[in-house]
Amino acid sequence: MALEYDLLNENVKKCQYAVRGELYLRASELQKEGKKIIFTNVGNPHALGQKPLTFPRQVVALCQAPFLLDDPNVGMIFPADAIARAKHYLSLTSGGLGAYSDSRGLPGVRKEVAEFIQRRDGYPSDPELIFLTDGASKGVMQILNCVIRGEGDGILVPVPQYPLYSATISLLGGSLVPYYLDESENWGLDVNNLRQSVAQARSQGISVRAMVIINPGNPTGQCLSEANLKEILRFCYNEKLVLLGDEVYQQNIYQDERPFISSKKVLMDMGSPFSKEVQLVSFHTVSKGYWGECGQRGGYFEMTNIPPRVVEEIYKVASIALSPNVSAQIFMGLMVSPPKPGDISYDQFARESKGILESLRRRAKIMTDGFNSCKNVVCNFTEGAMYSFPQIRLPPGALQAAKQAGKVPDVFYCLKLLEATGISTVPGSGFGQKEGVFHLRTTILPAEEEMPEIMDSFKKFNDEFMTQYDNGFGYSRM
Repeated sequence: MALEYDLLNENVKKCQYAVRGELYLRASELQKEGKKIIFTNVGNPHALGQKPLTFPRQVVALCQAPFLLDDPNVGMIFPADAIARAKHYLSLTSGGLGAYSDSRGLPGVRKEVAEFIQRRDGYPSDPELIFLTDGASKGVMQILNCVIRGEGDGILVPVPQYPLYSATISLLGGSLVPYYLDESENWGLDVNNLRQSVAQARSQGISVRAMVIINPGNPTGQCLSEANLKEILRFCYNEKLVLLGDEVYQQNIYQDERPFISSKKVLMDMGSPFSKEVQLVSFHTVSKGYWGECGQRGGYFEMTNIPPRVVEEIYKVASIALSPNVSAQIFMGLMVSPPKPGDISYDQFARESKGILESLRRRAKIMTDGFNSCKNVVCNFTEGAMYSFPQIRLPPGALQAAKQAGKVPDVFYCLKLLEATGISTVPGSGFGQKEGVFHLRTTILPAEEEMPEIMDSFKKFNDEFMTQYDNGFGYSRM
């Protein structure tokens, strides 16, 4: 039989994805047994109680059931601007939401994305260089599939990193080249560290071809400054690397000192030769921000300075799947072109979106303060994205107990946390971390009214854990 474990593609077996790994599987088992589980392992806002925004759901509902538009009473249920937008999007399709679109996505929606990018950055954007995708993850996979030719090709990835990158690089048979973020500098990026990573990889015969940045950071929650982005772009120019800008959390900003600024804007601001030569692919999604529409699977990527023949090859790869999800394309169009002041639905849309973002900002502070009140736990403030990434200083007794149990120390800690409290997290080892240092990642998405109880539960568990395993000797290092 061909489909036996021993005969599987070795790249599949090497592929690891911690967000849905051992902790998640154990949490699912406990849930089946009747235990209440708080799934903070993945940035899935609606699963943790966030309500969908009304206007986009109204528009997509009408697109999914266009016969409602013929009902004389439709105006009694749906606002006029939602009805108009539904008719607009249906007119862009070749047969409604049940028909394939172009493999790059509906031209009309790509035009709306280009207009959004131009408003955001102040520079033109070409719809022909924008591909709509089934979530940003699918776009990342498409681009990496085109970049990676074999194990001799390396991709610079920040550590800690979102395991989409390590898993996809493994699956495609490439080599991950890590560059470490500095926790003591609020997860800052040091270009000297980048140079060292590239030099070391090249000394091992690896051709470094691309660099990934996640801004705002996942799992680390930091926002890159304009100066930092300029350094990165100069580095990519000098090293002839394509920059992959994961910018899916650009709406999720919880401080005013470092607002989100796109890689595209900084690149264009730098002028020639950088703006004409640095190759950039930027990613966005409807899954994050105040939309949180993870299950819809809508995303896009925009290409800058990518040669036309390469764009044709990427189009060919996209064509294998025929068409991205059409209803998700409508969500994307609505995200980049929401109700405007004066529209019937604007006030409600603004009230809902503002309420979500303000609550997330408060939750980020509650969680950071809660972790920092715990024994042997230290956590940088979540400047952006949807996660906290506290460091857990494990006592020697816990390290020994983990070893005896055959577990990585932070996996051991997170399993104990899960069993005691029902809080399902992801161990830091799933994202990468310096040797001898341990973390966990949790979302800041549980309902605001439940957050104090969750943090009290965590503190109680952590303090008891530290007391149980503290034998008076040194702890894991900071």
